[in-house]
Amino acid sequence: MYRYDEFDREFVRQRVAQFRGQVARRLSGELTEDEFKPLRLMNGVYLQLHAYMLRIAIPYGTLSSRQMRKLAHIARTYDRGYGHFTTRQNLQFNWPALKDIPDILDELADVEMHAIQTSGNCIRNVTADHFAGATAEEVADPRTYAEIIRQWSSLHPEFSFLPRKFKVAVNASDADRAAIKVHDIGLQLKRVASGGLAFDVYVGGGQGRTPLIAKLIKEDLPEEHLLSYLEAVLRIYNLEGRRDNKYKARIKILVHELGAEPFAAQVEAEWERIRNGALKLPQDEIRRIETYFALPVLRSDLPKAKLSAPDRGFERWVIRNTHTHRHAGYAIVTVSLKPIGGVPGDASAEQMDAIADLAERYSHDEVRVTHEQNLILPHVAKADLPAVYKALKAIGLAEANAGLATDIIACPGLDYCALANARSIPISQAISERLAAKQDVIGELKIKISGCINACGHHHVGHIGILGVEKRGEEHYQLLLGGSGAESTALAELTGPGFGPDGIVDAVETVVDTYLRLRRGPEENFLSAYARLGMQPFKEALYVAEAA
Repeated sequence: MYRYDEFDREFVRQRVAQFRGQVARRLSGELTEDEFKPLRLMNGVYLQLHAYMLRIAIPYGTLSSRQMRKLAHIARTYDRGYGHFTTRQNLQFNWPALKDIPDILDELADVEMHAIQTSGNCIRNVTADHFAGATAEEVADPRTYAEIIRQWSSLHPEFSFLPRKFKVAVNASDADRAAIKVHDIGLQLKRVASGGLAFDVYVGGGQGRTPLIAKLIKEDLPEEHLLSYLEAVLRIYNLEGRRDNKYKARIKILVHELGAEPFAAQVEAEWERIRNGALKLPQDEIRRIETYFALPVLRSDLPKAKLSAPDRGFERWVIRNTHTHRHAGYAIVTVSLKPIGGVPGDASAEQMDAIADLAERYSHDEVRVTHEQNLILPHVAKADLPAVYKALKAIGLAEANAGLATDIIACPGLDYCALANARSIPISQAISERLAAKQDVIGELKIKISGCINACGHHHVGHIGILGVEKRGEEHYQLLLGGSGAESTALAELTGPGFGPDGIVDAVETVVDTYLRLRRGPEENFLSAYARLGMQPFKEALYVAEAA
């Protein structure tokens, strides 16, 4: 895990001191809310429906036990006893008092954390595969490069006021667990014929009002040219991106309107000018950062794991919530933050403390946050799985549903967000309860819910996506099918007219029952069946049933 150097510590402490003065001026009335807004956004502070919200950066989703305990302490001391893990691998506190936020940031700095660049028109928190460093599928640990990008982008003077926010994701496995093709820049790390490492660079992806899949604009970019090429992309965007219309200001619109090839040509011309300058990465520096993410020392003399037990729940949990580790005696464990009927992504202070204890005892002091709003214990000995399951069961987080219908992504929606048109949380809870009994029969199914067009719940890439809208002053929900944020990235298609808060739950169940009736056996998952069947049978089931 990366540790702050002297520069990191100094600039984080300086930012906290600066913001403490800004908060004092706001509380005294010296600053109006409009004057305060750009200052608070630079420090991860939003004004939501009922209170300020603080978004904390978790670079590439990696936490230590000490950091997790600090988050639990903050939740208990300054908030309402819980935190919300987001689809950006960050954490949000929804109820801090403004007067307390400088103290929270000071406490975060004690454990090498901050809230810088979690908001505003800048390069946001860099995300990565949550199995990084633990899975045998990857060619190298993508966090090395995510950290290099973090250091380059933090307080970058040229890119602190971009046309709009900017998101980067890094993946290093054939399986895309970082959703790189729905990011402003997606980086796919691979090994080339020479034996070296290189990147395929995708640019212009995103969801929101205008969902677009990123275009491949550069293949086989050598690792030493990573930063110079990113600098070239950002410079073209910064110069050419629109600032007159925030709905058309994202880089995806620029790439779409110019065309991928003309955009790539502009980037190439700028890159040729700067590629061999100060941003060329020395191999020894890449390898130095790499050492921070070295695999921990894992035991080879482990006792034989006992993975069957009278507890059927444990067996289901091993099947659903563990993944193959690169070391034969270990497993990667998904801690589902989706108990049946629960709020997706929420964890109480007590749960965070307990997970910190588990990470310290069983997972070499590491926790990961996933973009699917779950947590990962990346290095658990198989012999310890029964103990980990028992401990998770005791805190209500042993649901064996990773990747199933109740493992729902949902944004905070109208319960919290000032931008939302409809609630997401109660819809996710109702669907979870409705489908729980048959989720094992259904198999893999990713349901994603957003409370507005900004798509924080990733509804565009859900196998089943739900978008909350306002219709004649009431909450309404559109239903979409066939999306994917994985390596086979696809945008979901709208089924037709939307549904009310009660009808949308029935509609999701109708889609699921139609799939179960028409699939070619359990081996045909929802996406495969949808690709074969198309939209029509689902529309017929939805709207014929509604008409009847």
